[in-house]
Amino acid sequence: MISKNNSKIGDTIIILVFIILIMLCIIPMMNVFSRSLSSSSALVRNEVGIWPRGLNFDAFRAVSNDPKYFRSLIWTVILTLICTLFSLFLTVCCAYPFVYKQLKGRRIINTMLIFTMYFSAGTIPNFLLMKSLGLLDHPLVLIIPSALSVYNMILMRSFFYGLSDSLRESAEMDGAGPLRVLTSIYLPLSKPALATIALFYAVSRWNGYGDALVFMNNAREWYPIQLLLYNIQQDTQSIEITLQEGFAPPGLPQAVRAATVVIATIPILCVYPFLQKYFVQGVTLGAVKE
Repeated sequence: MISKNNSKIGDTIIILVFIILIMLCIIPMMNVFSRSLSSSSALVRNEVGIWPRGLNFDAFRAVSNDPKYFRSLIWTVILTLICTLFSLFLTVCCAYPFVYKQLKGRRIINTMLIFTMYFSAGTIPNFLLMKSLGLLDHPLVLIIPSALSVYNMILMRSFFYGLSDSLRESAEMDGAGPLRVLTSIYLPLSKPALATIALFYAVSRWNGYGDALVFMNNAREWYPIQLLLYNIQQDTQSIEITLQEGFAPPGLPQAVRAATVVIATIPILCVYPFLQKYFVQGVTLGAVKE
């Protein structure tokens, strides 16, 4: 039998390990935030740690003065909302039929979906496909191709499996059809899973810029914020080249890069606390069926 002293020692070790892990995550974020608010001279002298040195907002002004920034930010918020709702709709529609064991071709469909998790056509075939469909430089190219995640579908399906079949059967005995069962029983009981999957989709869309980089070459007005900030970071490289000519203060490109990271991170961090209470429950429920 484990003594109380050994138990306390074990708990202390676990707490220390988690404190170290938390610090490993927080300290780099604090450093980036501090660099975005520090003076150019402090950055050049490499004096910035976890606290700003020579507090100023030049980097944020440099980013926000770009007239395309606020338009891109609003568009990305709208895009994230549309993609999240559309993806949730497709995920539920794809996962729900699997609760019916009498569904014909159930195993074949499931195998085909899982196959797409491990094998994909690649960037060039996808580009040619979007071109043939006329979606290049169109905002729909940021919505349709990545609308459904098979991993999230499996997570939703596993959650549905975890719900008692007797609930569905009793509703069917009362005359409820599949759609009524879904809207009246499964969806109200699936709030934790829906919140978790919505967070996954929202974070993925907010942080995504690869599809826009490939498919939106000639439609700058539809650039999501991540791609715009990526371009801003690329522009700061040219600033560094002009430092010797005196066109930019030393250290400003470093501050601008840090500011772009902060700007891109804060909005999604503000959303996470509202969904945190559902997160662990949504991931674990349905993983094991009693």
